[in-house]
Amino acid sequence: FCCVAGVGLDGEIARRANKLPRWLRAHGGYALTLPQALLHFAPFPMKVSIPDTAQPHRFLQRTAKPTILAAFANAPSYGGGMKIAPQAQLDDGQLDICLITDIDKLKLFCLFPTVYFGRHLSIPEVEYFQTSALRVETEHPLDVYADGEYVCQTPVEVGVAKAALRVIVL
Repeated sequence: FCCVAGVGLDGEIARRANKLPRWLRAHGGYALTLPQALLHFAPFPMKVSIPDTAQPHRFLQRTAKPTILAAFANAPSYGGGMKIAPQAQLDDGQLDICLITDIDKLKLFCLFPTVYFGRHLSIPEVEYFQTSALRVETEHPLDVYADGEYVCQTPVEVGVAKAALRVIVL
């Protein structure tokens, strides 16, 4: 993927938004599908692991708790401008991880607009960190969406290849 991938509520929103007509999806479709997705979505047990610095091919558990959303990003925004990972840079060789743990649905709904400005990182239920790779495991398979498209189900292992894309500017 290029920009942002995720598991959880954002995947459910993407799934619902992808059913909308293209013109509507391009003009706020993700925000429009949030209320319905939020009503039908429940936090799920999730285990997140990151590489061991001493043995990069070995993963160490970073967190295991009920989670609403796990986004892994190369770029700061997705879904029509939501800055889920405001510190992400395409060329730094790191994935920016944003986890939203179990939070009251009304509180999440009210705080949703802060994501458009990248101001959600100060919320206690938001955990943000950088890593070169990530493993996400859930009790039951959950859909993983990348750049708005379905790609697979959990468990999933994601990494970043630093400077892997060459761009020629004409």
